[in-house]
Amino acid sequence: MNPASQALIENYYAAFNAGDMDTFLGLLTDDVVHDINQGERQVGRAAFREFMNRMNRNYKEQLVDMVIMSSEDGSRAAAEFVVLGEYLVTDEGLPEANGQKYRLPAGAFFDIRDGKVARITNYYNLNDWIAQVGG
Repeated sequence: MNPASQALIENYYAAFNAGDMDTFLGLLTDDVVHDINQGERQVGRAAFREFMNRMNRNYKEQLVDMVIMSSEDGSRAAAEFVVLGEYLVTDEGLPEANGQKYRLPAGAFFDIRDGKVARITNYYNLNDWIAQVGG
């Protein structure tokens, strides 16, 4: 475990849960790579900001039961957590939203460079989420 990487990921998720997008995005490298669950790879903080704007418009989420792990050298980290969410606005290609609540186990993998998140790859079971929101 690496204390600096551990703290970085803790701060990343604390900012997410607080809805503090400026702090959240400030923890990313300019060229951050974002591998979206069952989706495309996006590169850059601007693309990540657009993704988060869509997510925050369509979903209200809090992450709980967080477990964070990091490599000894601090270059990589992982997190496992549960997403407590509410589906607010219909997202393209997904079932219609009407405030459905969901509880979804998820995980993320990180590359860390110069004290910032350089890559994040998120995983969750999309079929589980669709079943929970009534798709």
